[in-house]
Amino acid sequence: MGRLDGKVIVLSAAAQGIGKASAIAFAKEGAQVTATDINGEKLKELDGIPGNSLDGKTLPPSGDMRIKTKVVDVTKKDQVEALVKDFDHVDVLFNIAGFVHHGSILECEESDWDFSMNVNVRSMYLMIKAFLPKMLARKSGNIINMASVASSIKGVVNRCVYSTSKAAVIGLTKSVAADFLEQGIRCNCVCPGTVDTPSLHERIQARPNPEQAFKDFMARQKTGRLCTAEEVAHLCVYLASDESAYVTGTEAIIDGGWRL
Repeated sequence: MGRLDGKVIVLSAAAQGIGKASAIAFAKEGAQVTATDINGEKLKELDGIPGNSLDGKTLPPSGDMRIKTKVVDVTKKDQVEALVKDFDHVDVLFNIAGFVHHGSILECEESDWDFSMNVNVRSMYLMIKAFLPKMLARKSGNIINMASVASSIKGVVNRCVYSTSKAAVIGLTKSVAADFLEQGIRCNCVCPGTVDTPSLHERIQARPNPEQAFKDFMARQKTGRLCTAEEVAHLCVYLASDESAYVTGTEAIIDGGWRL
């Protein structure tokens, strides 16, 4: 038996990185997964391209893995409300969509602030508000939000609005957990350090000196390596499963000791 057998899971930002790894991990454990993203072309990679695996084994087509894909912009209220209509119920909602802005407060324009808050926080507000009533109707539900160690956990250079938004995600997580604990709802957040994802490499390449930017990222890794998306996905499987039934309102940190 899989650890997530029979569970219906919806997640955002699933076309690559942590989202993609989590969608595959959930499906491998028996969940019925709906993977959403704004990037329809990248999302198609979840339709069973050989080699997508967590353990070096070739995975079966997504039909066997129980993955469905749908293009959704989770910052758009109408698209979120249309998405929720596809489901009679959802056991796990995993909010991953996010954007990393580089710079201090002096390098953060109002447009940067608004865009980051919209993607990183408001999208989660829209998704939770849309899906929570279906969970409450069954007195059972599990919400996982993607936060970060760069937040209220640790001050990080050149991550002003990103850290502020992720601190807000932690606050949102604890608020939902406290408000609906007695109605069968759990809500936790995942707080990674630096994860080896396509997004990270895109940001490194966008810096004036990519080689130095990579060295700077590596210099802060106390383990001497980056976290992998698959390692984060393993943690997310635990949070999505009944194994974590007594866990709510918690920041699940996976940072290789970066915060210490």
